[in-house]
Amino acid sequence: MSRGLETGPDGLPRCWWGAEPEIYRAYHDQEWGRPVTGDARLFEKLVLEGFQAGLSWLTILRKRERFREAFGGFDPAVVAAYGPADVERLLGDAGIVRHRGKIEAAISNAARALEAIEEFGSLAAYVWPMAPPERPAPERPEDVPAVTDASAALSRDLKRRGWRFVGPTTVYAFMQAMGLVNDHLAGCAVRGEVQALREAVGREPGRDAGGAARRPPR
Repeated sequence: MSRGLETGPDGLPRCWWGAEPEIYRAYHDQEWGRPVTGDARLFEKLVLEGFQAGLSWLTILRKRERFREAFGGFDPAVVAAYGPADVERLLGDAGIVRHRGKIEAAISNAARALEAIEEFGSLAAYVWPMAPPERPAPERPEDVPAVTDASAALSRDLKRRGWRFVGPTTVYAFMQAMGLVNDHLAGCAVRGEVQALREAVGREPGRDAGGAARRPPR
């Protein structure tokens, strides 16, 4: 088996980070890399990547359902309407990451998301055209980059539009998870299925072919 692939309890080869624990295995198999075009899911991922800064993705993944409850299902229109009382409510919620700067950034970013939706029609219509060209499947963990020219370009544009906590590494993790790139290793049991879904979506982000969709990837 290629270096970087791990065999799970079901005997299937997976990317090195996706075999254990079970919550990672489910995330790897059912979400990571599958193309997502829904506004709430795209906004959620950008927000949670911001909250992840300085923490492990496993910490955020375990808290994700509570985040969804606390942030109104990550509907940008709902979050953009949050005020000081909501900030205090969220700071008192032990089920999420209680960081004032990140909470306030999430609310501000919701307003920026609404601006992008107004301009482009959807968040997908904004971010998907920035997906990079296809490249060969990575063979080893070290073939998976932490940042790319495409993520740097999207990061710059997000910052220009007023988004916060959207550095190029954070944005590349977003692109990996939402299917703008396919960084499942060659030989991974789900790589082919993920690629077929990505090809179905192509550069037409009006359809969502995704599921509920080294660091380790997030």
